[in-house]
Amino acid sequence: MSQEVEIEFKNMLTKDEYVALLSAYELSKEDIKTQTNDYFDTKDFLLREKGAALRVRSKNNTLFLTLKEPASEGLLETHQSITQDTFDFIKSKGQLPEGEVQEQLHNLGVHTELLHLGSLTTHRAERTIESGLLVLDRSEYLGREDFELEFEVTKYEEGKRAFQTLLKQHHIKERNAKNKILRFFLASQEQG
Repeated sequence: MSQEVEIEFKNMLTKDEYVALLSAYELSKEDIKTQTNDYFDTKDFLLREKGAALRVRSKNNTLFLTLKEPASEGLLETHQSITQDTFDFIKSKGQLPEGEVQEQLHNLGVHTELLHLGSLTTHRAERTIESGLLVLDRSEYLGREDFELEFEVTKYEEGKRAFQTLLKQHHIKERNAKNKILRFFLASQEQG
């Protein structure tokens, strides 16, 4: 089973802050990679209710099905490589293929049909720095664009301190960053 615990800190950015961070960490257009996330939930949003998220990520001509669920520190991610045919089947039938993700979903008590909620495209630049992985995202979804800083670490307390130092160092105000699926969901609700 392909699983990992993800510990990350997030902060929404203004466009100017995003551009300044790209420059400060010498990230060019060539460093920015595009990926698309397609999100799924049940019709009564059981996954969201459980604090979980289900997506298919398309990146570098590969597709990964990922379930994120709360863990004691961070999120537990369960990954499974899938084919385009399997992705099309999930979208049309609302059913997952057998495998690790389906097992984890069942462990969460979710056995009902899934709905395809839509897509979000992210243009991502990454730079490993001394205290963690710095991730700069520009996301596009439902006619919107937003900018986000993610900071992935291996130890929560050390990571939190390093993240707060990073924000201060670049004169960035702390701004709550809802996860991408929630931002997508809230935007889709606003559009009716």
